[in-house]
Amino acid sequence: PDIVLADEPTANLDSETSDSILQLMKELNEVEKTTFIFSTHDPEVLKYAAKIVKIRDGMLVGQE
Repeated sequence: PDIVLADEPTANLDSETSDSILQLMKELNEVEKTTFIFSTHDPEVLKYAAKIVKIRDGMLVGQE
């Protein structure tokens, strides 16, 4: 697909599995040009993001 929406795709996973999932998402983005839009509460996940949008109480509060 062109776009994948995911809610906490690495929640409740061990760190090794989380890294594998995130690396796969990164590869699919680079090779297949798939866009991933997902939510997370894990700051470690942010290193994989090309763009970060922060939302609080339904309102946009920041972008990086």
